[in-house]
Order: sequence, then structure tokens, then C-alpha cells
Amino acid sequence: MRNHFMSILIILIIGTLPLACSGQDHSNQRAESYFINADGDTLRYVIKSEDEWAKSLSDQGFYVMRKQGTERAFTGEYWDNKEKGVYLCAACELPLFDAKTKFKSGTGWPSFYQPLDAKHVEEEADNTLGMVRAEVHCRRCGAHLGHIFTDGPQPTGLRYCLNSVSLDFVGKE
Repeated sequence: MRNHFMSILIILIIGTLPLACSGQDHSNQRAESYFINADGDTLRYVIKSEDEWAKSLSDQGFYVMRKQGTERAFTGEYWDNKEKGVYLCAACELPLFDAKTKFKSGTGWPSFYQPLDAKHVEEEADNTLGMVRAEVHCRRCGAHLGHIFTDGPQPTGLRYCLNSVSLDFVGKE
């Protein structure tokens, strides 16, 4: 009986060894492949290796969106944009914020009081630099967008303070 058990154990170990040694980086993969937004649309996550992101983004975009960097205030393309339209994730083109919710915060970064769809963004605690704040990410690709503060205007009282390099803009006529 013991020999039978050992034989089964060896077969299981040998059978799963190729999976464990496949050399694939699974650290950036999510348990699920899809999520559903507020409209009931099923959206697929965008999953790439860090090397793939480095090739598809500008140096500044990679630094901000993949390494949680911050662009300098008053230097980004959209901090003072007043056009009507929608702001998309620069990495995966997921619609994130409507220009109607953008406001002048005086910070030098584009600021919004609410996302277009709350299910399109994710929050994560960020206690770096001696501050307690929330980091905001694109839900589809995980790109770092900026931070959320509780000093925004009504109706939410929130300020989504974002890096322009994390955004693309599509204007409305």
C-alpha cells in the first residue's frame, strides 16, 4: 500500500513539474479574466509583462503608470484643458473620467470629483512619504493614475488628482 501511495505521489509531482517550470511570469495575472462595469458590459483585463509595458509606453508613461511615479506639477498636457470630452487610460484606452467632472484644483494636475464609472478605477492604500492617501489605478490594466484626496468639491468631496501622462483625451464637438 505504501509503495502504491509513493508511486501516485511521484506521478503527480512529475506531472505538475512542467507547469511549475514553464518559465512564465504569472505575477501580473489576475485570478479572473473579465470584470463587469456599471452598464453591465463585460470587459477583459489587459495583462502584459513589465517588458511589454516598457515597449508600449513612453519612458515617462512607464515611470508613472507602472512604477507609481508622479509627473511634475503644471507640466502635463491636460492640467489646464477645458475642452468637453472624455479622458481615457493612456495604457489601455478604458474611459475613466468625463470632462464635466473636471475642476480647477490649483494643484497643477488634472483633477476630477468622480470617475465616469466607479468600476473602471481601483483604490489602494498609499502610506508613502509620511502621508495617508489612496492611490488610484485603472481597473482594466492596473496603470497608476494618481491619488484620491478628500478635499474635492461637492457632490462627492473627492479629488482624483491624476497625472496627465496616464490619460488620453477624446474631445466632443
